[in-house]
Amino acid sequence: MSDVVTIGDATLYHGDCMDVMAGFPECFRVDALVTDPPYGVNGGSGTIGLASAKTKYVSAFTDSRENVRDFIVPAIKRALSMAERGVITPGTPCAWYYPHPDDMGAIYQPATTGLNKWGRETTQPVLYYGKDPRAGLTIQPKHIHITARAESCGHPCPKPLRVMEWLVDRASLPGETVFDPFMGSGTTGVACANLGRKFIGIEIEERYFQIACERITAAQAQGRMFG
Repeated sequence: MSDVVTIGDATLYHGDCMDVMAGFPECFRVDALVTDPPYGVNGGSGTIGLASAKTKYVSAFTDSRENVRDFIVPAIKRALSMAERGVITPGTPCAWYYPHPDDMGAIYQPATTGLNKWGRETTQPVLYYGKDPRAGLTIQPKHIHITARAESCGHPCPKPLRVMEWLVDRASLPGETVFDPFMGSGTTGVACANLGRKFIGIEIEERYFQIACERITAAQAQGRMFG
């Protein structure tokens, strides 16, 4: 069972993404999947909000490679099956668990985003699925160079808003619907509000869901004020 909140052009679900997606009608389709799922790094807080059919509802998800493989990737596959196209930032430890992409790009951040066994981590992969919505019209870069850091929003590992705006813009056109089954604190939804996209998001952790609702409400209000 999930709670549903509608905020302007955004529909937000508080619940397990697999359960929520199972409740969507068979004809449910979105234009683009844009999501930044857990990476399987076993670092930072070590937990990300998630529940699975095997564990039922739990308060936290151990961010291990095994759990990414067993729970995150199946959810991504289900979400991709409902999307015309998709853009995913899988992190490097578990990128090979994901379905084979149609193309790859990268987020380059010269400020270190972490450490791995071979040194400083300054890039993150981007997996592209489906057809570029601007193919035949313009030629866009597959990579982004960014120096901005993520905004402080109460989530342990948010993407910078500038990155999510770029990903949303690469994957969709104005007026289209973007889906994020791992919404977290709602940065994808804020990007959609700023760029004139409809948004559907799912988050199981209540405190992050509430933060997402507040951030998306504020972003949509600001858009109406200056629109």
